[in-house]
Amino acid sequence: MAASLVESVVDGLIAYIKDNHYNVGSKLPTEAELKTYFSVGNGTIREAIRMLVSRNILEVRQGSGIYVSEKRGIPEDPLGLDMLEDKETLGVDLLDIRLMLEPELAARAALYRTEEELAALRQSAEQIKACVLDQKSHSQADTKFHTLLAQCSRNSVVDRLVPVINSAIYAVINLTQNSCAIDTIREHDAILDAIECKDPTGARVAMIAHLSSNRQMIRKIHARKNTPDDTL
Repeated sequence: MAASLVESVVDGLIAYIKDNHYNVGSKLPTEAELKTYFSVGNGTIREAIRMLVSRNILEVRQGSGIYVSEKRGIPEDPLGLDMLEDKETLGVDLLDIRLMLEPELAARAALYRTEEELAALRQSAEQIKACVLDQKSHSQADTKFHTLLAQCSRNSVVDRLVPVINSAIYAVINLTQNSCAIDTIREHDAILDAIECKDPTGARVAMIAHLSSNRQMIRKIHARKNTPDDTL
């Protein structure tokens, strides 16, 4: 199969999604229908779909069909952060980046959020609380909370930055071993209260307090690890 043909179908599928206004989560026609539409064979359409799945543009759900991926074509690790060895320094650096971004995102969320989005944020915060109380990992629920908040900012570029935010969340949780979990519940509630009141300054300050608390905890853990044990 010619690589150029597959690449042509990949480009055609992307254009097809845009031209037909398929949104995130939308179901595409079947593989057979797409094969007919592009006048190609089974192998070509399957390889094109596979390439788009690998690029996080499409998602294939077994027994259900082909969907536009919620990952919006964003790589899992766009900055290659997984390859960096000093995870403690990485965690602090990622939090510094978040401090540059998320307080303003929280402020914009307070200005632009809808009632439906506020309800989704509340539900996500409750999921975090349930995970923490059940002593389960809350990382997935935490990333969902911050992703929803970023989307409330109404900035189309922010979606491309969400993987960096998510990487920082996973790094903090891993480094602190959930020692910030209870504080996270309280701090998220403060952020949500400000967003609910449409108080951008309050949301900004609450987010700064949340991220600064995480940053301070990582610094404390790092200091303890590098302090000689005088009892030995």
